[in-house]
Amino acid sequence: MSSMIVPVIDVQNDNFKELWPALVLAIKTSSFIALDTELSGLGSRKDLLAQCIEERYKAICSAARTRSILSLGIACFKKLPDKAPHTYLVQVYNLTLLCMQEYVIEPQSVQFLVQHGFDFNKQYAQGIPYHKGNDKGGDLQSQSMRALFLEVIQARKPLVLHNGLIDLVFLYQCFYAWLPDRLGTFTADLSEIFPAGIFDTKHAAEFEVRFMASYLEYAYKKCKRENFKSVEAGGPGPHLSLEFCNYAERLCTYIDFRQCTEGGGERETGEEGPPAICMRFSAYGWCPNGSQCTLSHNTDLIIEQDEQSKDHKRRRKNKRKFKAAQEESRAPNEPDRVEHESSPPNKHLCVEDDKMQKDRGSVKETASADVVDSMKDALLAEEVERKDMSDEQVVEEAQGSNGTENKCEPQVILGNGTGDQNDVAIPQGEKEGSKGKEKQKMAEGGTHRAGFDAFMTGYIFAYVTTLKAGAETDPSSGACLPDCLNKVYLSGKSVPLQIVKSSFSKSSKAHSLKMASVWGKS
Repeated sequence: MSSMIVPVIDVQNDNFKELWPALVLAIKTSSFIALDTELSGLGSRKDLLAQCIEERYKAICSAARTRSILSLGIACFKKLPDKAPHTYLVQVYNLTLLCMQEYVIEPQSVQFLVQHGFDFNKQYAQGIPYHKGNDKGGDLQSQSMRALFLEVIQARKPLVLHNGLIDLVFLYQCFYAWLPDRLGTFTADLSEIFPAGIFDTKHAAEFEVRFMASYLEYAYKKCKRENFKSVEAGGPGPHLSLEFCNYAERLCTYIDFRQCTEGGGERETGEEGPPAICMRFSAYGWCPNGSQCTLSHNTDLIIEQDEQSKDHKRRRKNKRKFKAAQEESRAPNEPDRVEHESSPPNKHLCVEDDKMQKDRGSVKETASADVVDSMKDALLAEEVERKDMSDEQVVEEAQGSNGTENKCEPQVILGNGTGDQNDVAIPQGEKEGSKGKEKQKMAEGGTHRAGFDAFMTGYIFAYVTTLKAGAETDPSSGACLPDCLNKVYLSGKSVPLQIVKSSFSKSSKAHSLKMASVWGKS
């Protein structure tokens, strides 16, 4: 397997001004922008899955007004017209932030973030300061987070998120204005703030390419795997290509180099072969037992098993079709044989398929109401999975468990200071990564961070666009995935949230005043 080295630039208060010009240029010249956030908490998990979407929105607003964004990931994907079709230049930034107003930080969120490598000492010492709510004097004239978010808005590029409703609410409250009370007003504001469109890769993974699971790590690795197969096959079909900047040596002190194996990662093996898959983690990217689970949480192994199951079902279907064709061609004097060979096996096969679906993946398919009810804790975990709070785990079950997820720690792969991704040195111990089952499970994801999560989100969008759009389609036009345009995934719902301005909703006063002042100066 070939490898891809993803440079993630750490931005904090002591280098924010130095990196500002490059960051703004990356935003302005991008074809689309992917964002991701790390939060100090979310409040009541149960309220996040209220059946009434208006009530759900109010619960998220309450969290955004009392909690804060601790880290923001920005991934800028620029399509290169002078290169092969579907080639992008990618720049990834991880911004450490510090809200200057009082805010709630939940113990479970602290545990989750610390277990995944978040440095609270660095945040409080070097976090980029910001305040929530409406603008204050001089906010937009200085190099601030509010001014940076305004650059994202003024760039008028498609905005890409994964399960993005919570991200959108927090971004609005923290960097734009005081949140409106009604969901209709909020969506009306968003439709004007991002005229090029908002795309949710979780919605795309479920409804556009129909993956068997749609949590961030699964969708990202599945896209990588399929793209690698396309490249290896060497056929005329489209495939995604990425390029990264060769950064100056002085900037390498700010960069984390993340190694990503193309087509799949390391596999868990034992004396008796691959271990059994944890079905809860397989479906939702979250398991209440965390690192103590005796079953495998290896996403690559999960994807392999899903593909084998799909191939098995396809072979059985083809076999049934072949048998049916044989029976149709049989002589009329063999009726008993026809009945014996065709009807019972077909019924039996259908029963087996239903059983297989129930045993293997009923939680992955569109579930009935009773299945949804029985898996409500997993749905809550998924709602918070990277707000959805798991890439892919949640730190607390909906029923009030104080257990914490401990899936993995970041694997920081350092370069040798040249800035050339081909010269990156990979510590041997991390590359091997096989020091006991718990360490293996910790190393499986190894990527949970706002910057890299934003990259994974952007990768999914770029790949799905490559599959579905023509070679000449420019993602910056917002028309590359019309079936996903302005549709935000809603956990536990079969339809997405539409980001539109209806005839019954008006824009908020704070938004109207801000848009007038911003575009009046442009």
